[in-house]
Parts: sequence; structure tokens; C-alpha cells
Amino acid sequence: MTREIIRTPHAPQAIGTYSQAVRVGSTVYISGQIPLDPASGQLVSGDIEAEIRRVFENLRAIAQAAGGSLANVAKLTVFLTDLAHFPKVNEIMPAYIAEPYPARAVVGVKELPRGSRVEMECILALG
Repeated sequence: MTREIIRTPHAPQAIGTYSQAVRVGSTVYISGQIPLDPASGQLVSGDIEAEIRRVFENLRAIAQAAGGSLANVAKLTVFLTDLAHFPKVNEIMPAYIAEPYPARAVVGVKELPRGSRVEMECILALG
């Protein structure tokens, strides 16, 4: 099966040796997104809510570039440096992903790239 690389200027450009997303057949694998502003390339500053929303916005932009939306998310993985922020993820997520919700994992980690407090990756099922 061929791989299609997904790119959009509406989400942060890759800051390493990876693609924003890769489509294989009807499955899209979106790389981990931290709260980088796509225009400035800088981390969103402020409270954790602003950071979580920026991550969802980045995921949405990539999903749209792949021909889908966040409604196509089959699996979402959330990485947090402080699991005390988990309730805030649950509060914000329904504004971006409606029921029926995807499968999801939340992982507490020591550190994330660029000192971020949240990172999310997901898998879309299209078609």
C-alpha cells in the first residue's frame, strides 16, 4: 500500500524527522501535536486550557488536510506532564469531538518537547 504524506500550513510544521500525518489506505496517523501556534512556531502561553485547545486546533487542521475531521478520530492518545490536568481535557474535548467518543488513552509523562505540558496524537478512520 502506498503512503501519502499529509501537510498543512494551518498546523505547526514538523520540528523533527517526522511528518504531520501519514495516510495509508483509509487510515490517517496524525503525529503528536503540542500547543505550538502554527503562525509563530512558538508554544501558546497561558493556562492549560489554552494549551489543550491549541492542540485540538492543530489536530483538527491536520485532519481536515487529510480529507477528514475530528469526527473521524478512532483513537486518541493524550500525554500530560501533570495528570491533574486530565479533568480539563475531559471538559474541553466535547467541543472538538462529539459522541460517540473515540478510544482513548491518557499517559502521564515526565517531559514533553519544548517544555509543553500536553501532547496528543490520533488515528483517523476515513471512508
